[in-house]
Amino acid sequence: MKSSLELILFVVVATFSTIHIVQPQSQQGFISLDCGLPANEVSPYKEDRTGLQYSSDATFIQSGKTGRIQKNLETRYLKPYRTVRYFPDGTRNCYNLRVEKGRNHLIRARFIYGNYDGLGINPKFDLYLGPNLWATVDLHRADNGTRREIFHIPTSSSLQICLVKTGETTPLISALEIRPLGNKSYSTSFGSLNLFFRIYLNQSDTYLRFPDDVYDRQWTAYFETGWTQKTTSSDVRVSNNYEPPKAALKTAATPTNTSAPLTIDWSSENPEDQYYLYTHFAEIQELQSNETREFNMFWNGEKYYGPLVPDKREINTIYGRTPETCKGVTCSLQLIKNNRSTLPPLLNAIEVYKVIQFPQPETDENDVVAIKTIEAAYGLSRINSQGDPCVPRQFMWDSLNCSNIDIFMPPRIISLNLSSSGLTANIAAAIQNLTQLVKL
Repeated sequence: MKSSLELILFVVVATFSTIHIVQPQSQQGFISLDCGLPANEVSPYKEDRTGLQYSSDATFIQSGKTGRIQKNLETRYLKPYRTVRYFPDGTRNCYNLRVEKGRNHLIRARFIYGNYDGLGINPKFDLYLGPNLWATVDLHRADNGTRREIFHIPTSSSLQICLVKTGETTPLISALEIRPLGNKSYSTSFGSLNLFFRIYLNQSDTYLRFPDDVYDRQWTAYFETGWTQKTTSSDVRVSNNYEPPKAALKTAATPTNTSAPLTIDWSSENPEDQYYLYTHFAEIQELQSNETREFNMFWNGEKYYGPLVPDKREINTIYGRTPETCKGVTCSLQLIKNNRSTLPPLLNAIEVYKVIQFPQPETDENDVVAIKTIEAAYGLSRINSQGDPCVPRQFMWDSLNCSNIDIFMPPRIISLNLSSSGLTANIAAAIQNLTQLVKL
């Protein structure tokens, strides 16, 4: 079980020929960027299999070059994932995206090397969300590519996603996908949520995403020996704050041995890692008058929730208010029927996320707007003037000095030196908006 779930997390599905398609859904607020889309190709365009509208990334970043994966690999991937933007110049290269401040968003980045440069060297680099390290992307471990996905609440209306060179190889990206979430979904007080895995229990290889899923979450079918699949053709109501795809709720797994628990377990690299579980249940069998299904949920041997009686063809989503840790390196969720139950436990789908902290505040938003306005007024375009102007310190923009380089207060720009830039125009009016400036 452990190795299979790890593959689900790290490997991009190579072919999407079995994507399940339903009626169109709204894409309001979606940002779908085809990174590296050539200038001579149509933008925006509709991706045929999902109906998603993708645009070129060219207006969201000021650096990088474009490439295309090898021709013989293109049929493995949807159109948005066949091109790349790669970054041979500079250490930090950043996308700047407008989002709704304070709203939870799904943020997903895809990386497919595809030997676009003919060198056969899979790159390794860091991925930052604003001034904080989000993940290390190592394509040596993922020949078919990988994705990084997170639920995150931006603290400003400007979302910066940065690729940082850490060695000899060149960072690249294939696609960026941003989706606003419902106001009450995946809300925690403990940090952002890094996707660990998201599965629905089904013996097929059908892959679910938009338009099945209104938020374009991506669900992988998963099944184990020792399980029996249950299926319904009837409608299943999914109207709660999470709204998983109906197709994911129309199948479920039960233990073949009706006295056995239904168990899902995985390995945790760090015993201090914290997890949020979102388990989705719906009773999809027609129960006889003498049949009952009632069970308890156990996390690492301790009662987590219960007793639970799934509602008939209607979703129940069970989740904890606080994150859970594992015992050592093993994480185990068990569903165990109680003495009143005549039927084994049932599970339709499960999502698991790992808590990630982003302790470094972004530079004061007014200072960021001011310094970008100043650079634009003077026509300055420098490779290192990307991302947060002040933090992390090693990426601070040239000619700046900042205060509060710590994790308690947003940094402020206190010094600006443009003497080496060869400027002859009048002083830009936006300088007065740098209200903490003490040296010019």
